[in-house]
Amino acid sequence: MPNNLDALRHSSSHVMADAVKRLFPDAQLAIGPAIEDGFYYDFDRKEPFKPEDLPAIEKEMATIIKQDLEFKQNALSKKEALKLFEKLKEPYKIELINKLEDDTVSIYAHGKFVDLCKGPHVKSTGEIKAFKLLSIAGAYWHGIATNPMLQRIYGTCFETSVALKEHLEKIEEAKKRDHRKLGKELDLFSIHDEVGPGLVFYHPKGALLMMQIEDYEKKEHLKRGYQIVIGPHILKSDIWVTSGHYEYYKDNMYIFKVEGEEYVIKPMNCPGHMLIYKSKIRSYKDLPIRYFELGNVYRREKTGVLHGLLRVRGFTQDDAHIFCLPDQLEQEIVGVIDFVIDTMKVFGFKDYKIDLSTRPPKSIGTDKAWDQATSALKKMLELKGMSYEINKGEGAFYGPKIDIMVKDALGRPWQCATVQCDFALPERFDLTYISSSGKKERPVMLHRVILGSMERFIGTLIEHYTGAFPVWLAPVQAIVIPITDRAHNYADDIFKILQEEDIRTEVDKRNEKLQYKIREGELNKVPYMLIIGDREKEARTVSLRARKEGDLGAVKIEDFVERIKTEVKNKV
Repeated sequence: MPNNLDALRHSSSHVMADAVKRLFPDAQLAIGPAIEDGFYYDFDRKEPFKPEDLPAIEKEMATIIKQDLEFKQNALSKKEALKLFEKLKEPYKIELINKLEDDTVSIYAHGKFVDLCKGPHVKSTGEIKAFKLLSIAGAYWHGIATNPMLQRIYGTCFETSVALKEHLEKIEEAKKRDHRKLGKELDLFSIHDEVGPGLVFYHPKGALLMMQIEDYEKKEHLKRGYQIVIGPHILKSDIWVTSGHYEYYKDNMYIFKVEGEEYVIKPMNCPGHMLIYKSKIRSYKDLPIRYFELGNVYRREKTGVLHGLLRVRGFTQDDAHIFCLPDQLEQEIVGVIDFVIDTMKVFGFKDYKIDLSTRPPKSIGTDKAWDQATSALKKMLELKGMSYEINKGEGAFYGPKIDIMVKDALGRPWQCATVQCDFALPERFDLTYISSSGKKERPVMLHRVILGSMERFIGTLIEHYTGAFPVWLAPVQAIVIPITDRAHNYADDIFKILQEEDIRTEVDKRNEKLQYKIREGELNKVPYMLIIGDREKEARTVSLRARKEGDLGAVKIEDFVERIKTEVKNKV
């Protein structure tokens, strides 16, 4: 995000806070930063804001903007700042000031409004030309569930009204693509409060979609030299102590006791794969070894961050771990990157964003190992000519990582693939291989996913395609629609032919008008409708209707089978 736009949005958040204070003097100020595509401000107020409050706040913001008030920065001592915000009765600002290490505190003011802030801001409120308040949400203070629940007002701001209009249109388009809405409309999945948040039930069509993705992944992994493994869902906590997850990840794990022993429902698959590797002596000639598992994992995510399929507590991960010699490391990293790019093309994603995440403050392993791992990842990205950004301090606790985020039809990035380079866990689990000289040596380990969380990827697919999946992925590829009862037997014959050809088919024999059935097929985003009446029955044809092309006229059933099988084969 450009600096001037960042400043414009930050300034807009201050203007919004000023407007709220003018209209609702009882509202206490928390924080209000610029964010990607907009800004927000958090308020503490007894009465909840309502959507109908937003136009009034916007109107007051317009008044402040028209006044063209200068943004002025001032430096106060900590004591002076505390005195100021005590007078203003702003307890959240007082808490923030008390946590500052510096004795000098930066504040910004425009008109009579004063806020604790480092900036940046534009010169005056009059520079804000195109803004819009979008929504109201709840947010815990500091994101901690035991803290007060605040009210967050989201807004957006652009340099021109044209850019704002385009963004608002994009938001409306995103609402149409919302996977939660489409998941219900297309009968793909559901989440039930009585069972627990973040736990997904796949309905028959959703399960078929998942099956197509999983089948593709299994075949592709076997082609690329991976071996499929399956592990248990629970492991003793001792294993997680050894791996370091118990120390670094405990708050996100489900832990329970059985007969006095502590177990963990697995949040990831790596310890299990290391145990399989360690189950027998390995030679350097055996490496690389690539283990792949569609592993079900569970993580204790906070309720407030759960979001449809995109953030859940129970999910399937297309997880793999590669054990290799040090001199095989770079080629294995390239192999993973190529696998990711090839797979994303198959699923219809052509653009992506890449981050290289480095060592976090809390981590395991030596400086030398981290430098070596980071250098290997960086070198392979540059070898492939791939641009990337450094995401400082956001690596896994055991190693740096490459994150590949695909961009959907609206240009939004979605986290999918990752490859992590790890020298630490092979050390902790004492993994070895016998070298050519007969000595025990330590393998290097790569953690990687291609699609990542299958739940999140399915949510991404739904939004990317607006639920209109390509033929090879569509849960129902064709619907046979008989016009009259006389065509029912012929409809059954066609259904059997298509089923034998592995074409996912339904027959709609309901006593409804033809146009109603066609409209419903369109709403369900089925790729093909095969309409049959007396004429088609006699000619042994179907009247073919395609989702993209409309009415294609009379087609022989064998020609339709050839057409759809070609599309499935070519993944179109």
